[in-house]
Amino acid sequence: MTLYSATITLILVMDPLGNVPLFLSVLNHVPPKKRRRIILRETFIAFLILIFFLYCGRYILNGMNISEPALRIAGGIILFLIAIRMIFPNPVDDHIKNKQLNDPLIVPLAVPLIAGPSTMTIVMLLANQAPHNMTRWFIALTIAWLITAIILIFADFLRKLLGDRGLTAIERLMGMILTTMAVQMFLSGIEQFLHL
Repeated sequence: MTLYSATITLILVMDPLGNVPLFLSVLNHVPPKKRRRIILRETFIAFLILIFFLYCGRYILNGMNISEPALRIAGGIILFLIAIRMIFPNPVDDHIKNKQLNDPLIVPLAVPLIAGPSTMTIVMLLANQAPHNMTRWFIALTIAWLITAIILIFADFLRKLLGDRGLTAIERLMGMILTTMAVQMFLSGIEQFLHL
């Protein structure tokens, strides 16, 4: 996987545009200045968590005796489920939207909305399939995180500019792209497992 494809995959999985309404709903009662500080803090915490999984995830996988084909297949399945959720929204998201938190710390903004199971799986998969390219994966993660953080910091502006329907349409388009990437990852895992 190239730097470009890894970055795009991570951005799609982090789903910043899809998270805009969720972030705004959870932080609806928070003043705008404090909201930006919370978003910066939560995105930074998510970044640290993902760095941990990027550099330590493969040792965890080796300790659990999980092979690369199994990780690819699992990653493909998780990506596919995330893509389906992007195309067909989940009622659980409405529960998160309606949940009012005074000052959310780590949950639900950093984890699972940014550093969710799918994002953790992707960074572990990248590190496991090409451990000699860790600098490339770190750069891809950093770029994806920066783009996600910028989009979430300007969430209010984006909602005014695109509207809820515009954000939904873009998220569903991203879901379609992610679906094809998930199927490719799944097929690559099966091909590797069958030694084709």
